[in-house]
Amino acid sequence: MNMQTNDPMGKRVWILILVLLSIFCIIFFSAKDRVSVPLTNSVVTTLLAPFQSLSSAISNKSGNVITTVSQLIFVYDENRQLKDEVTKLREQSLQNNELVAENQRLRAFLDYKGKAKNFDLVTATVIARDPATWVNNVVIDRGSSDGIKKDMPVVTPEGLVGSVVEAYSGYSIVELITDPRVSVGALIQRSDSRIAGIVKGDINKQSDVHMDNIPRSSDIQQGDQIITSGLGGIYPKGIFIGTVDDVQNESGGLLKYAVVKTAVDFQKLEDVAVVVNSRELPPDALIQQMQRAADGSSNEEGTAK
Repeated sequence: MNMQTNDPMGKRVWILILVLLSIFCIIFFSAKDRVSVPLTNSVVTTLLAPFQSLSSAISNKSGNVITTVSQLIFVYDENRQLKDEVTKLREQSLQNNELVAENQRLRAFLDYKGKAKNFDLVTATVIARDPATWVNNVVIDRGSSDGIKKDMPVVTPEGLVGSVVEAYSGYSIVELITDPRVSVGALIQRSDSRIAGIVKGDINKQSDVHMDNIPRSSDIQQGDQIITSGLGGIYPKGIFIGTVDDVQNESGGLLKYAVVKTAVDFQKLEDVAVVVNSRELPPDALIQQMQRAADGSSNEEGTAK
């Protein structure tokens, strides 16, 4: 006959004893400080000592765990608040920097309006670019309702930008001088040169601008200032275009061309002014205006160096 080694009834008895002892310990320690119980029996004290130690250890560890969890929750909340504050401060700093930059641009345009007394200007903001013609066209937030019309010149305080090719009610499309289809009558400002030519974009390198139709025998030098000649009926005379960066001979011909460093950085173009009306300046005033443009360009080049 096989004897069963497992005794379910014995296990239940031991479990019952442990439960009763646990209940007794809980009741005893809870009433210990409130009721005076004589503990003269050393047997009872010896039996309850392990349970008292265990209960005390569990109580201490539970308290430590609760304290640690509370500290972690506090640190997490504080860290989240600090991150939110850093994000807000960063956004505020970006907004402040943008306002400073915008303020500087607007001050430059106000100063330009005061100096360009022969122009009536309407300021505008670039609101879009065609990705396919990034260096050819931009869209501005002024249109026919603001008095903008086709073929009006567009400038910045630095120099010539282009002209309006289409004007709608609330916006207009501006064709930049970097477009190879645009031709601008140009003139070397230097008094002992006064060489005339045509400024237009390079069809092979759309970011480049050339001054073409220059006789090979002409005295044109690197660093010469280029202004609009007033020929062609769109651009008034004396608007600064840029400087001669290099001079190259055309292959198989009697002409040469100048690589032009434009006064306007078209990659950073944000604000412009449309010339809605222009008047001829007296010769002395025109010379002074061109001289101011040349001095401004020279100062920028000196700063860059």
